Amino acid sequence: MSDDPAVPERSSSPAPSSGYELARQALEEARAAARAAGKSVGQGRSSPITGPRRNAGRRRRWSGSGPDGRDPQPLGRLAGHIAKERGWQPHIGQGTLFGMWEQIVGTDIAAHAQPTTLGDNVLHIQAESTAWATQLRYMQSTILAKIAAAVGDGMVTSLRITGPKAPSWRKGPRHISGRGPRDTYG
Repeated sequence: MSDDPAVPERSSSPAPSSGYELARQALEEARAAARAAGKSVGQGRSSPITGPRRNAGRRRRWSGSGPDGRDPQPLGRLAGHIAKERGWQPHIGQGTLFGMWEQIVGTDIAAHAQPTTLGDNVLHIQAESTAWATQLRYMQSTILAKIAAAVGDGMVTSLRITGPKAPSWRKGPRHISGRGPRDTYG
């Protein structure tokens, strides 16, 4: 017998007679040699991978039965991912806010007030009357909560609610700045 630990020792059992037994004995000898060399034994393809992936550098060519990044994705998810990646989220949120105003705030408020502009996280809302403007000012926190639930936090931080515009005395395309004469209407 040899004193080298890397060389497996042969058992003194009788010589195997069938091919199956020969293969079994060769497998056992290979396992013994691997154990003697300090390697893990019994980590075949069917066992779970516990260490670093064996095929980390190679590309898999088949998808298999589980989910994969190459599987078809819903269009909405892909569009959302592209919008987030390219920084379009504020514009999409603004479009959602103006397009779905009635669903966000409700039909009563939407019938009497419309959003006009959104800039610097301030939403400008024009009410149809001063009474509705006052009522909306009282409901400001509720409206902000509904907007945040629909388009996300931070899109709108405050509201600027105005009443209807006063009638203009300006007639025609030309105008001189200032009050002008007010003593006659002749």
